[in-house]
Amino acid sequence: MKPAKPPKPLLPGRGVDGRPVTLGVMGGGQLGRMFVHAAQAMGYATAVLDLDPQSPAGLVSHHHIQTSYLDEVGLAQLAATSHAITTEFENVPAAALLALARTRPVAPAASAVSIAQDRAAEKAHFVRCGVPCAPFAVLENATQLAQVDANLLPGVLKTSRMGYDGKGQVRVKNRAELAKAWAQLKRVPCVFEKMLALKAECSVILARGADGACVNLPLQVNTHRDGILAFSEVYKGNMPDVLVKQALLAAKSIANELVYVGVLCVEFFVISGESSQSGAAKKAPDRLIVNEIAPRPHNSGHYSLDACDVSQFELQVRAMAGLPLTQPRQHSPAIMLNLLGDIWPKTGEPKWDKVLALPGTHLHLYGKTEARAGRKMGHLTITGKTVGKVQATAALAAKLLGIAPLAH
Repeated sequence: MKPAKPPKPLLPGRGVDGRPVTLGVMGGGQLGRMFVHAAQAMGYATAVLDLDPQSPAGLVSHHHIQTSYLDEVGLAQLAATSHAITTEFENVPAAALLALARTRPVAPAASAVSIAQDRAAEKAHFVRCGVPCAPFAVLENATQLAQVDANLLPGVLKTSRMGYDGKGQVRVKNRAELAKAWAQLKRVPCVFEKMLALKAECSVILARGADGACVNLPLQVNTHRDGILAFSEVYKGNMPDVLVKQALLAAKSIANELVYVGVLCVEFFVISGESSQSGAAKKAPDRLIVNEIAPRPHNSGHYSLDACDVSQFELQVRAMAGLPLTQPRQHSPAIMLNLLGDIWPKTGEPKWDKVLALPGTHLHLYGKTEARAGRKMGHLTITGKTVGKVQATAALAAKLLGIAPLAH
C-alpha cells in the first residue's frame, strides 16, 4: 500500500475559508508560548487551550480557550478556530487529541503521544526499534514484584505515567527497598530499571514531516540537578563523533517507527565502558542507551532560538503546517542555563542588567508571575565565537545569578 499523500501545506495568510490560518496548541506553558511566538513571526494566527487564565502562552495568543483538556465544548471551540493543532505537553490526554483529529490535522498523533505517556509502552517501542535501553522489568502487581530479576538491583523505580522532572522516581538498593518504594508510589504501574554507570546525558531533537522528511538539531549534552535540567552545552566536540552518529540514527529510527509528525526529543544516557576482565587492563568504549522520548520541543533545545538559523519552535510550526523542513545550522557555540524560581530574591528580580552586560547573553523569561523553587521561570543562552569564551561567560553569568558552578 502506498503511503497517504500529505495534505497541501497550510500557508500563512487567509485560508480557503477566508479566515486567518490559525495554528492551535494544547497547553499554555512556556513551550506553548515560544511556539506561539514562532507561529506569529511566520504570519499565522494562534489559539491556545489551557484552563489557567494567566497561562504564559494564553497571554500572548490571538485566542485563549480557558477550559480543561477534556472539556468537549473547549475542544470543539479549538477545532473550529484552528486549521491544525499540536501539543506542548506530553501529558495532554490522548483522548483529547483523538477527538480533535476527527476534524483537524493533529501533530503529533495521539498514538505517538500515548506511547510517550506510558513508560512500559515506551520501552516496548524501543525494543521494537532495536534501540538499546537499560535492562528493565514492568511492575504492575505483587507477582511481578516478587519475580523481579536480582540482576536488576540496584535500580530505579519509575511510575509508568505522569513522571517528569525527576518526579515519580525512587532509587532502591535491594528487594526490601523496592517493595517499600512501590508502596510509597501507591502501587501504581511502574517500570523498574537497572542502575548503570552513568557518565553523561544527552538529547537529540528532530522534526519529521508527514512526507517522512526528517531533520535534526545538533546533539545537546545535558546536566541535571535534582532531576531538573540545569544547563545544556551545544558545540562541535561536546560528544565523541561515534556516539553522536549513534544517537542520531537511534532517534530517527524511533521517529520513523512511530510514523511521527512534529518535533520529537529523544533523551539518552552515556554509559561508562566497563573494564575488561582479562589480564590486559583494557576498557570497553562508552555506549549510549535511550532513556525516554518527549513528543514536543524540549528544554534542552531552547538554545536553538539564539544559536541556530532555524529554532525547534519554527520546526514545530513547519512540521504541523506541512511546510518544507530544512536542516538547521548552528552558527555559534552555545550554553543554555535553566532559570528556576530558586534564584529569585524574596523581593524584586535578579540583576538582569549585570547579566546582560556580558557579551553573547540572551535572556528569555516566560511571563510567570510567581517564582517557586524548582519552577522553570526562563532560560539564558550564551553564544560566542569560541567554546572557551562561551564557557567563561556562562560561568560568570551563573555566579551573578547565584546558580551553582557549571561543573558536570
